[in-house]
Amino acid sequence: MILVLRALGVGDLATAVPALRALRRAHPGRELALAAPAWLTPLVDLVRAVDRLVPADGLGRLDQSVGRPEVAVNLHGRGPQSHRMLTATRPGRLLAFANPDADHHDGPPWRPDDHEVDRWCRLLAWYGIPTDRTDLTLTRPPLGTLPAEVSVVHPGSKIPAKRWPAERFAAVARHLTAAGHRVVVTGNAAEAPLARRVAHLAGLPDDAILAGRTDLHHLATLVAHARLLVSGDTGIAHLATAYRTPSVLLFGPASPAQWGPPPDRAYHRVLWADGHGWPRWDGVGIHPTLAAVGVDDVLAAVDEVEQAVRTTGAVAA
Repeated sequence: MILVLRALGVGDLATAVPALRALRRAHPGRELALAAPAWLTPLVDLVRAVDRLVPADGLGRLDQSVGRPEVAVNLHGRGPQSHRMLTATRPGRLLAFANPDADHHDGPPWRPDDHEVDRWCRLLAWYGIPTDRTDLTLTRPPLGTLPAEVSVVHPGSKIPAKRWPAERFAAVARHLTAAGHRVVVTGNAAEAPLARRVAHLAGLPDDAILAGRTDLHHLATLVAHARLLVSGDTGIAHLATAYRTPSVLLFGPASPAQWGPPPDRAYHRVLWADGHGWPRWDGVGIHPTLAAVGVDDVLAAVDEVEQAVRTTGAVAA
C-alpha cells in the first residue's frame, strides 16, 4: 500500500493531482491511499488515481486501521509534524523533503518559492518518479440539473485578506449580466450572506444565489460546464484550471507564481498588484495588493479572456 498525506483543502488537492497521478503510474499494482479530509471525497473521486481515502483533518495521528504502508509520501508540507505523522505508521520508505528536525535527511531541499504544482513534482522526480506538471485535468461530471454556460462569481474566501469587496464583485456581476451573461453567485453555507449581498447589489434574482446550495461535487460540475469564473485566490479557482474553464482570478497577498494557473493559457487571466513598494500592512481587512485591483481591471480581463476563447476555440476539458 502507498500512503499519501495531503490533509488540506480544495486547491491543495487540485495542485497535487500531477503528483498523485505520477504515483499511480509508478505503482500500478499497489493500493494508493490518500490521507485527506473526508469532505474532499467527491473531488478525490474525480482525480481517478486514489483507491481509498483515509480521513485526516489536518495533522495528527492516523487511525491504526490505515495499516503499515510500503511507501509513505508527504505531499502535505516540509515537516517536521507531517513527517512524524507518516513515520508513526512505520512505512517501509518515506518520500519527503529533507528535514533534520524530523530526523529525515533523505530527499531534496525545500524551496519556499516553488509553484505548488512544481513543488511536489520536484519531490517525486528526486526519487526517480517521472511526473507531468500539466496533468491537472479532473474528470468532467455530467451536468444533470445544474445550469450550463453560466458565469460564476465567487466572492468568498476563508482568508479575509483575500476577499475583494462585495460592492466590486456586484459591479462586475451587474456588467456581466448587461453583456448577456447568466450570472450565479457561489460559496459555502457560511458565505451565503455575502453571496446574497453581492447578488442583491447586482440586481440578480434569488435563484442566482447558489451559495450553500451546492456540495463539492455539484460545485465542480458547475465550474466544469461554466462559461466563466470570476473569483479570488481560493479553491474554486483551481477547479477552473482543472476544467480549462475561462477565469479571471484576483490575487493578493499570495503570488500567482506560487498558486496561479498555468501562465501559457490565455483563457486564465490573473490580476495581482505586486506587493513590492506597498505600505506595511497591519494585517486587518483586505490586503492592499488586492484592494488595488479595480472593477475596470476585472472587466478588461474578462474581455481579454473571451477574446482568447474566440481565438483558440473550445477550451473545455
